[in-house]
Amino acid sequence: MSKETHRSVSIAAPSLDDREIERVSSVLESGRLAAGETVQAFEESFAAYCETDHAVATTNGTAALHTALEAAGVGPGDTVVTTPFSFVASANAIRLAGAEPVFADIDHETYSLDPHAVEATIRERDGDVDALLVVHLYGLPAAMAHLREIATRYDLEVIEDACQAHGARFDGKPVGALGTVGCFSFYPTKNMTTAEGGMVVTDDEEIAERARRFIDHGRTGSYEHANLGHNYRMTNVAAAIGEIQLGKLPEFNETRRANARRLTERLEGLPVELPVEPPGRRHVYNQFTIRTQRRDELREYLSEQGIDSAIYYPEPIHRQPAYDHVSTNAPVAERTAREVLSLPVHPGLSEADVDAVGRAVRSAFEVTGDG
Repeated sequence: MSKETHRSVSIAAPSLDDREIERVSSVLESGRLAAGETVQAFEESFAAYCETDHAVATTNGTAALHTALEAAGVGPGDTVVTTPFSFVASANAIRLAGAEPVFADIDHETYSLDPHAVEATIRERDGDVDALLVVHLYGLPAAMAHLREIATRYDLEVIEDACQAHGARFDGKPVGALGTVGCFSFYPTKNMTTAEGGMVVTDDEEIAERARRFIDHGRTGSYEHANLGHNYRMTNVAAAIGEIQLGKLPEFNETRRANARRLTERLEGLPVELPVEPPGRRHVYNQFTIRTQRRDELREYLSEQGIDSAIYYPEPIHRQPAYDHVSTNAPVAERTAREVLSLPVHPGLSEADVDAVGRAVRSAFEVTGDG
């Protein structure tokens, strides 16, 4: 196969400029580098963005998940139903809290938890489940109306893993504000970044207070510690980046959505399944994920054309060695892991970049006679 283009298109690229540099410089010049006023200001702004009463900044998304579970009262002896098709941190956080993850299968089109599989999993355990950890994968909100109905019926806490879904909405309401407590990551590949960092959001004042203690060694006073905790505090330096990035987030997301629309138009008619956006859900396209039975061939061809791509995720969590003790029936997740491929959609792309991705994918299928 000969190369059609020398254009190099990356799968992800954090978008930073002089505004972040100037804000970080001001914090460095102040000498106040650890958690402080800048973190507090970022928390307040992020809570307002998510339309929640409280936000607690953390060192990363995994720390946010662990903190949220602990603050929601999930611990040893508890069981949490979650998805097997996510980054392993979703399940790891449950185990870090001392609870047991139980996996329910996913929906074929949205890649998030299938509510029918969730309810079947709960019934198999005779209702002996304490919480539901929902992942808004790739930037698309999960089926929250149905999942919240299930949670109400079985008296479950709902923890939202919105680490890939900053600004996504379900029926007009931001993700993170749809359950008991929500979690975000600010890793550089996310829709906004603080380099590393995370956030817990909630309307529950007691959960927020428990989260604040947990990220600060269980501290209730200068050297008074009411319970066990960690040093999961965000720094002022990271929060300074976050303040500027949060202001850019709406534009970032609109650009991602525009890139997704353009790429969808370029790929229509090909033998691939394209991302969906069900009614009432606002996708923010942390990833533009297609699926095809010829995934590995397509990825190799794209690489030859200078187009980056990625597989999120090549193995479901229950197939990882760390989870080989967990018995799971998730055929949809297993098939999905063999077929998904994420294409560039980030806001750093030009229209020419998006068109180059589309041409390369179309060319791959034309070469094989499938286009």
